[in-house]
Amino acid sequence: MTSEVATGGCQCGRIRYSVAIEDDDTYLCHCRMCERAGGGVSLAFKNVALAAVTWTTREPDEYRSSPIAQRGFRRECGTPLTFSFSDDEATDMDLTVGSFDEPGRFRPTHHFGMESRHEAWLDTTGLPGIRSEDNASTRDRWMKTVGKLPD
Repeated sequence: MTSEVATGGCQCGRIRYSVAIEDDDTYLCHCRMCERAGGGVSLAFKNVALAAVTWTTREPDEYRSSPIAQRGFRRECGTPLTFSFSDDEATDMDLTVGSFDEPGRFRPTHHFGMESRHEAWLDTTGLPGIRSEDNASTRDRWMKTVGKLPD
């Protein structure tokens, strides 16, 4: 795959980025810090070169999540956006897959932080699924408030 530009941003749209990517490879991080930072059982990341990222609106807010790393996020809407090491040797960073405009294009290639992985959450293909529009409570609230379901 040749390099192409992908775009993304936070939920409220005030932080936007573009990034040159070489492939669609991503990974799932199961470490406890990522679980807590994302509020889930793992975080999906796309590793990219720092120099390949352009913040097209404004840069994300940051917090030092450990003695060796920081995370970028949007303070007002709470969207987790980045993970990067804080040392001067860092040449790359991770962007959260969910923050990309087209997250469905990516495919996971490995797991990280296996010491904290929750096995029961890895293969959920056998669980029943409910579409948003099939849940009357959710659907009716969207229709009453906005007049349509979200994208």
